Formats: sequence, structure tokens, C-alpha cells
Amino acid sequence: MAPSFKPAYLIHGDDHGRVGERRARLRALAEGASGAGGLELFEGDSAAPDTVAAALNAMTIALGRRFLIVDGVERWKDKELDALVGALVDPPAETTVAFFAREDGRVKAPKRLHEAVRAAGGDIAAEETVKPWDLPKWVSARGRELGLDLSADAARALVAHVGDRQQRLLRELEKIELTLRGPGQDPRTPLEVDAETVLEISAPSSQRKVWTFADGLLAGDPARAAALFGELRAQGDRVGAMLFSVAGRLRDAHRVAAALEAGSTPAEAKRGLRMPPRAQDVLLADARRMGAERLARLVVAMAELEATTHGGGRGGVSEDTRMLRIIGELVT
Repeated sequence: MAPSFKPAYLIHGDDHGRVGERRARLRALAEGASGAGGLELFEGDSAAPDTVAAALNAMTIALGRRFLIVDGVERWKDKELDALVGALVDPPAETTVAFFAREDGRVKAPKRLHEAVRAAGGDIAAEETVKPWDLPKWVSARGRELGLDLSADAARALVAHVGDRQQRLLRELEKIELTLRGPGQDPRTPLEVDAETVLEISAPSSQRKVWTFADGLLAGDPARAAALFGELRAQGDRVGAMLFSVAGRLRDAHRVAAALEAGSTPAEAKRGLRMPPRAQDVLLADARRMGAERLARLVVAMAELEATTHGGGRGGVSEDTRMLRIIGELVT
């Protein structure tokens, strides 16, 4: 369904990043609806009230809806708006004008502009910097816009993990949506997100690479596992530091394999896994293929290696060599 547009918009606030995003989104929609020829930009010196009023009153031969995007209206004064207010009393048909104000302190979009946009039947949206204590609610609201149904714990976990920068939080929400939304899945279907999923997806790249290494072991792919182990060591990760996450992943796989072999259903076997649904399915498939006995040997070998990391190796064999032996002997 093609988007519908109102005659006028005013997007304002001190969250400059969010205001900029709204502008970029509207521009993309405008170009999609009418092409570059149907879009007029007013920036810098051209973004004067009289100039915009004249453009609204001008005849045009453009086909389709006409879009006017006006930046910097936070610099305008009420006394400068007579001509523009008059032009907005009866805005031309098939025309949308959008005003953007990046506010700061006393520098704000003038009151008369607010009134004129409302009188024209337009929308006004305030994009304000959120107080730290309100960020979880803000995260939940932004998540809903992306089709994410975040639990209260998930919203708090994302703020605690990422920090209070709203743009960074938005990027992480987008990453979560892209990770969880399967190919061909209806974007209107809400995706439930818990705190464990948030922590898994928003983990630092180094941590995610450790999990990928563990997944390489579970997949029975020694070449991939060895390559990932080499990358982790090259970037400075210590064997002892990565073992905690790797061993945890292997223990989860062993528990799933043992449950399946004891007659549990896949849903029962996956219960308690702290990872996204698609990752759960991959782990379950790997656990079924590896089997509980083989995974138990792998878990024991990792536990023994973890114990030796406190004493600098055993019998003159380095931690790296022991890990590569585990990869070669237990994954093949």
C-alpha cells in the first residue's frame, strides 16, 4: 500500500539525530513516490519563510505529489511568518511541506509555525532527548515501531549494555530486528524479545566471534573452528578468557543432546537456552548430530584445558596446541 501524506509536517526537538533520521526517511519516501523531480529542498539561505511561501504559491507542472523539505526553521521568528502562514491557510492540493527544527535551549521552532501546521491539517512530532530513567520505555516504543515486542527486562538490558545514546540504541534495535526476522517473514508480525536475546545479539563483536568459534566446534567443522581460533588469538584474546563462553555453549549442546536422546521433544530440549530462536534451532541440530557421548568428551576436554590455563600448560604443551588438538581429535 502506498503511503499517504498530510499537507504539512513539523518535526522538531533537541534529539538532532532523530530529527535527521526523520528527514532522511521522509526524503526517501518522497523520492519513491514522486521521483527526484517532485522534491524541493530548502537549506541554508534558501530556507527563508518568504522563499518557502513563494514556492507553495507557485504554479508547478510536476506530475504526482510535490514535496518541499525545509531545514533550519529553529532560526525563524514569529514576525517573519506572515506570508508563510497565509500560504498554509489553504495549501495547494497534492503538496506536502515538511519543516525540520533542530532545537537547542531557547532556539526553537516558532509558535506561529506550530499553529500554522495544525491549521493546515498537518502533523507535529517532537523528538526530544530522553531522560535516563525514561530510556527503557523509549526503547520499548522504538522497538514497537520496528515490530519488536521487548519485555521490560529486555529494554532495561539493552540500555545497561549499550548506554544512553539514543542513536546507538536505535542501531542496536535495528540489528536485533534484522537478526530475528526470518526471510519472507511478515514484517507486521511482532517479534518477542527477552533480555537474553538482547544480550546475545548486542554483544561486542569479539564476544560474538567466540560464540561463532564454539558453533564451529559444534558444527563438526575443524577447518572453520581452527581458523576462528586463530583469528581470536591474533586479535589478542586469551585462551582462558574465551573458554568460559565456549564451554558454556558446549554444555548447553550436551544438555540438549542428552534430553533428545532421553525422549524429550525439541521444544522441551531447547527450554532454558539463552539465545535467539534461530540460534536455538541451529544448536539443536548440531547437538543431535554430534550426540551426547561425543559432546561429553568435548566438554571434559575443555574443562581440562581450562584447568591448565591457571598453571601455564601441562608437560610443556602450550594452550594453543592443546586447543588445536581438541579441534582435530574431537571434532573430526
